[in-house]
Amino acid sequence: MKTKNKIVWALACVASLGLVQAQEMDEALGTVRDTTNSSNKVKLDGIAAVIGDYVILESDIDKTLIDLKSQGASVQDITRCGLLGKLMEDRLYAHQAVQDSLLVSDDQVNAQSDRQIQQLIAQVGSMEKVLKFYKKTDIESFRQELFEINKLNMLSEKMQSSIVEEIEVTPEEVRQFFNKIPEDERPVFGAELEIAQIVKQPTAPEEEKQKVVDRLKQIKQDIVENDASFNVKAILYSQDPGSKSNGGFYSMTRETPFVKEFKDVAFSLREGEISDPFETDFGYHIIYVEKIRGQELDLRHILLIPEVPKSAVEKAVKELDSIRQHILDGKYTFAEAALNFSDEKETKFDGGLLRNPINFDSRFELTKMDPALYNQVRDIKDGEISRPLREDDPRGGAPKFKIMKISNRYDEHKADFAKDYLKIQELALREKQFKAIKKWMDEHIEDTYIHVNTENKDCDFANNWVKE
Repeated sequence: MKTKNKIVWALACVASLGLVQAQEMDEALGTVRDTTNSSNKVKLDGIAAVIGDYVILESDIDKTLIDLKSQGASVQDITRCGLLGKLMEDRLYAHQAVQDSLLVSDDQVNAQSDRQIQQLIAQVGSMEKVLKFYKKTDIESFRQELFEINKLNMLSEKMQSSIVEEIEVTPEEVRQFFNKIPEDERPVFGAELEIAQIVKQPTAPEEEKQKVVDRLKQIKQDIVENDASFNVKAILYSQDPGSKSNGGFYSMTRETPFVKEFKDVAFSLREGEISDPFETDFGYHIIYVEKIRGQELDLRHILLIPEVPKSAVEKAVKELDSIRQHILDGKYTFAEAALNFSDEKETKFDGGLLRNPINFDSRFELTKMDPALYNQVRDIKDGEISRPLREDDPRGGAPKFKIMKISNRYDEHKADFAKDYLKIQELALREKQFKAIKKWMDEHIEDTYIHVNTENKDCDFANNWVKE
């Protein structure tokens, strides 16, 4: 193979991520780049399109389709042209983000990659299995590929956010949006519920908590004085399902969504230092800081959870049964009971009312409800209060118990401006954001170097990528 062909082949392999810069490609080939005449562009085999400084290979389209299938997404109505158009949009956002200095730090990208790796390890069991699944020979090459992909995605998201972040809709705009929808085309909203709950969280007695603290102190002492392995201790004893198999390892920055108490301790330690035992909502921890890289930490931790005795569980259930009966007897309302007796701070001051995490509205549409929540409320009739229900902590902590009530039920109905104002407002905002993004896209397609290969020029793109 001639030297130039070797370079072309190597660059094509790197570009399989869709991230090799077009300028670098030209320089490696010894080609002078002409930004005014597209006929002078060098076209390498397998290149589907070039957007600014980003190259998209035909193999990127294939891999995106495979990824969608592996995630369980329906690909029945997805075409290669549609996928290519989406990949081009992402690259245009990322390209312009760099031009506008909307940058993301390497720490942020690495933290995102580490979270993904930890989730993958938790799913399949080990790093070795992750590498085998993704057909990678070593963790560094896998990390690098994740880094490049995540950096592009984060740049793209940051650019999109900047386009729409200041867009708002006034009440008059919402009204105009609603009134222009023909009567027979107005959206239909599915059946919805308002749900309230009263929660009791059984806790371990002080002597059980002290046992856990003493055990963590012993583990720390063995590591410090006898040179025992923190990694091995975490595998043997930690009760954190997300990191146990990986020796308690996490990589984090201050932006990583860990609880405040954990981050405060982690960032107070020096490299090589082990913390004293400390408490969070999950249990008790010790942390070992393995490496400090600027604002990023590589650490290992051991989590031990105090045992909640059967008597504490029985007491919580008994209290809820008593509260339920007193509400039914009219001694106080459900809202009053939530305020005075519930252990859940997020809901007790609002009558126990749950908030939809998507839009913080009090209504939950049945067809979009979290399956776990739906299973808890599906058999509760209007006016009823459930018997105490057990809810296990997916993070491995102690279970909690609750009684629940359907506060309001809304049948499926055609959109009503007064009753469904928040939903209509959301639809109006989405339309306004969509128009802003479309305008931005049209303007920047005109101003950016874009090349679509001959085989893809006949695609019916949503955007004018071929500039006709």
